[in-house]
Amino acid sequence: MIQAADIREWRNHDVVDPKQRKIGLLEAIYVDTTTDEPAMATVRTGLLTRQRLVFVPLDDAILGPTYLKVSYAKGLVKKAPSIGTDDVLPAEQEEAIFQHYGLTYQPGAKGERQLARR
Repeated sequence: MIQAADIREWRNHDVVDPKQRKIGLLEAIYVDTTTDEPAMATVRTGLLTRQRLVFVPLDDAILGPTYLKVSYAKGLVKKAPSIGTDDVLPAEQEEAIFQHYGLTYQPGAKGERQLARR
């Protein structure tokens, strides 16, 4: 399993899909609040003047020599819910990210968020 500390060292490295197509640059890691394990990454995409951060799950992610390979196709990731490069993920948008990838969203027993940025 990839450790959050390991991935943080890869900030600004390429994020690629299973076919090695560049999606963007690694920006941040979000952990699952119940396990504290890496769950999602934000990837900086777009033109230099109009960048945004898209979310991609880290299940089955692989660290290569100069990249992070995720298990989702570039097209799917580019259409994922996003935030501005200086924004924070609003709690009400968290579930939409999981739905986009067909994943189950499970907030805490008292409604706590499932993701936390590290």
